[in-house]
Amino acid sequence: MPTVEFIVLALALLAVLALQCLLLARARAGGGGAERHAVERLERELRMELQSSAQSTRQELAAHLAQNQAAIAQQLDNMRQQIQLSSQGGREEQARALKRFSDTLNGALANLTESNAQRMLEVRATLEHKIRDLQADNAKRLEEMRQTVDEKLQSTLETRLTESFRQVSDRLEKVHQGLGEMQQLAVGVGDLKRVLVNVKTRGTWGEVQLEMLLEQVLTVEQYAKNVETVRGSNARVEFAIKLPGVVDGGPPLWLPIDAKFPKEQYERLLEAAEQGDADGVARAGAELERAVRGEAKTICDKYLAPPQTTDFAILFLPTEGLYAEVMRRPGLADDLQRTLRVTIAGPSTLAALLNSLQMGFRTLALEKRSSEVWQVLGAVKTEFGKFGDVLAQTKVTLERAARNIESAEVRSRQMARKLKSVEALPSEAAQLMLGSEDPDPS
Repeated sequence: MPTVEFIVLALALLAVLALQCLLLARARAGGGGAERHAVERLERELRMELQSSAQSTRQELAAHLAQNQAAIAQQLDNMRQQIQLSSQGGREEQARALKRFSDTLNGALANLTESNAQRMLEVRATLEHKIRDLQADNAKRLEEMRQTVDEKLQSTLETRLTESFRQVSDRLEKVHQGLGEMQQLAVGVGDLKRVLVNVKTRGTWGEVQLEMLLEQVLTVEQYAKNVETVRGSNARVEFAIKLPGVVDGGPPLWLPIDAKFPKEQYERLLEAAEQGDADGVARAGAELERAVRGEAKTICDKYLAPPQTTDFAILFLPTEGLYAEVMRRPGLADDLQRTLRVTIAGPSTLAALLNSLQMGFRTLALEKRSSEVWQVLGAVKTEFGKFGDVLAQTKVTLERAARNIESAEVRSRQMARKLKSVEALPSEAAQLMLGSEDPDPS
């Protein structure tokens, strides 16, 4: 081995060095020339021997190194071959392991696929069964609904038919009643015609219509009937509206309203117009104008006496046709209003005038009670301030209650988290444990 040879060579060198040191020590101690020559010779021999020994050692070392290199190369080739063999075996083993894993994985996938297919078949069968049950239940319910709808439709149809027949019977009965009422109305029209022929009765009919208009718009305290507007004249107007006097609490100011109905002149005018008689229309129109002027002059002379009355009076014509004909006469209404201080009014015109007066009455009443309204508003303002204080206290109380509820919710959530790990008992066991009564199932 190279290590042993190195050790032997080192020991030889040490021995040679020890002998040389010994010879030198003796030469110094003896001091002779012969010994010195002997020592030199011995030194030369030793040097020569060391050289030869070193040369032989180098040769041996070179040979050993060559042998070692060859051995190492041989060992490396062997190791390379072994590594190739082991790697080839590892690859083969890995391939076999991969094949086994692939086979195992394929088997597991096949089993999983088969299991999934089996489960899908089971799920499909369950779904088909459920769908059949659902279809059967739907069909049953649809049949029940159809029967219920048929029954309700039948009952509704019978009810509607019965109701329709009853309504038809009632309407036929009302038609018969209406025919009877029309016959009675025809009789009443004849009676009305006879009434209108009489001047006194005709005036009464105008008064009745005027009274109906006054009752519909004004209150009983706002007008009077058969009023003596001029004191001491003993002339009484049919109706007069009470207006506020000059002095509060004093006598009222009267607005006279009288109803007139010049029926004969108006009918002659209509007959002449229907026949196309222009002269007759002119004569009848002039007669109607004279009659209206005469009635207006009578009203002005009998019922107007300012300041006991207003500065004007109202002449009421009970039909719209008569009012339109009078207003159609050129300058007649303006002349009556300017010279006789009488205003012509029909049913619609008088209703509008009465509504205007009613609004004036309401405005006056509001002005009189304005101080009371302000007092009431002051009291309401005071009470509203108190209500605001109460509302603020209520708000504070509600906020406190809300905070208490929030704290209770937080505590309940904390208790729920603490009790999350506790297993809940069945409801019957919990009721028995807590001693609570079983609630009424009804």
